[in-house]
Amino acid sequence: MGGAKAKSGAMDKEKKKKGTLVWRPVCTQDSSLKEPVIKDVTVGLESDCQMQKSNDKVIEVKNAIVNSKALEDDIEDEAIKEKPELSATKHSLSIQVGASVIRFVKGKAGSTKEKIEKETGVRIILPSSKQNDSIFIEGTSADSVAKASEEIQRVIDEAVKTASFDYSHFVSLPLAIHPELVSKLVGFQNSILGSSDACIDENPDGNSDGDNSEDSAQEQQLGKESDISVELEVVDDEGSVKVDVSVRPLDSNAPKENEEPKSSNKSDLKIGKSVFIKPQTFHLTVLMLKLWNQKRVDLAAQVLKSTSLRVLDALDNRPLFVRLKGLDLMRGSLAKAQVVYAPAEEIDSENRLLHACKIMIDAFVEAGLVIDKDAKSELKLHATVMNARHRKRGKKGRFSSFNALAIFEHFGFEEWGEYLIREAHLSQRFKYDENGYYHCCASIPFPENISS
Repeated sequence: MGGAKAKSGAMDKEKKKKGTLVWRPVCTQDSSLKEPVIKDVTVGLESDCQMQKSNDKVIEVKNAIVNSKALEDDIEDEAIKEKPELSATKHSLSIQVGASVIRFVKGKAGSTKEKIEKETGVRIILPSSKQNDSIFIEGTSADSVAKASEEIQRVIDEAVKTASFDYSHFVSLPLAIHPELVSKLVGFQNSILGSSDACIDENPDGNSDGDNSEDSAQEQQLGKESDISVELEVVDDEGSVKVDVSVRPLDSNAPKENEEPKSSNKSDLKIGKSVFIKPQTFHLTVLMLKLWNQKRVDLAAQVLKSTSLRVLDALDNRPLFVRLKGLDLMRGSLAKAQVVYAPAEEIDSENRLLHACKIMIDAFVEAGLVIDKDAKSELKLHATVMNARHRKRGKKGRFSSFNALAIFEHFGFEEWGEYLIREAHLSQRFKYDENGYYHCCASIPFPENISS
């Protein structure tokens, strides 16, 4: 009897314990915002009141989740409407074009850039500094990015053919390596200027080659880069070579034959230092180049080095000397001169220099580094000593000429001497090495000793 009461009491306690448990909903939701799952958990026995409260709580939780999901959908739809590009996969491309061509891709007031963006549906990001020479293209498809890249390349190809895109490099034969010749140039300039200070350090960016001629494509080309003009041409049937280099005689006062001096007063010349080239950059120019990014500069250096053995063969592995004598004009009259140069000629007249230069030029043409106009031009070696292009432009944007009458009266028959050509350089404009000569990107040697 006592055992039955004890058992009955235990059962009552168990029922009472179970009746205190609470029935609650369990909500699970994954990270992808899928519809939440509501799990009903039934626990023990509850009173009707407790059951009703629990049901009300479940309904409340379910409604809150549904409302939250609807709100998320509304927010997502609104974001898509405001920024449709965010729903698409982005494609991008970075292309190195070179700092010198960025302005052409940009166009006047950004017109070229905006036109490409509108036509291709991309975004073009130009570099913010001159140290960065790459353009970033971003679009919603690979095709649109590729199309924009092709259009940018087309703009660059057209730009480099124009006169507004200046030459950046050239193949040169240095003459400033001869101190005695540099001294003569300094003295020549002092004599013209009536001063003891030649323009050695003046106008560092004005030492471009040539004369900016409108009469000849080659002269236009050399007019932008050469400091010295030398003209190489066959003068007889035996193939002798004559090279014209611009330099002025230092101390000669002899007038031209059968000509009365019109002015012997050098103070009347009114020629500033900016017209003269820097003596430390004196050279012969073989070929002008437009290398607008580092990839093309590296290729040009490789091309020049690849010609070394063939150049040595063309020179017959023998030293090559040129003689500089007198003065001449590129074109025009003495009263309105633009470029003055001293003629130069290969001393042995075997045409070796011409052959060596042609080997180098042909190699650059084959590598695709020479623009069409220059590739078709006749070879003229240039070594300019005076160039009106170095002066500031006039009101109409033209370079003024200068009166060279007295210069030719005093220095027209000057002997400048004979000089060994020791090497060929790939030279960079507007940049100079420690010796004052144009920065050398690559070089090949010329023979200096007579082979046995």
